[in-house]
Amino acid sequence: MALADHHSAFDQMKQMAGSWEGTLTHSTGEVVETRSNFRLISDGNTMVENLIEDGVETLTTYSEQDGALKVTHYCSLGTEPEFKAASNTAGSVDLLLVADSGLHAKHHNFVASMNYDLSNIAAGSVVVSNTAMNGGTLESGRAVIRRVK
Repeated sequence: MALADHHSAFDQMKQMAGSWEGTLTHSTGEVVETRSNFRLISDGNTMVENLIEDGVETLTTYSEQDGALKVTHYCSLGTEPEFKAASNTAGSVDLLLVADSGLHAKHHNFVASMNYDLSNIAAGSVVVSNTAMNGGTLESGRAVIRRVK
């Protein structure tokens, strides 16, 4: 079976295949270790990320649906937010929560957005930023990760 012709946001994300380590700085000032392993499966049509932040493991899937990048994050906050690419330019992929997610800031804890700054991926460095609703408060984080494999 041949690889599907993927949306450019998915193609950019496929560059993440491999293992990454770094630190995540939360908006609270807390700094934790982070490790990710990105792996292509399903003949290159889906990528899975196993992420460990401060010892807590989560899973995220990346695929293409109807010509657009679709991301599902199985979150340690107890939710499963879905994202679509809001924009992707050379070296950057912005992911926003889908409009009909059913998640509400007053009632749920969830990751609300993610951004992958891939501008230095050739040098083995990526910056991943996110926002999350936690207890009704918007929090943010910024991880600087480096390729280890």
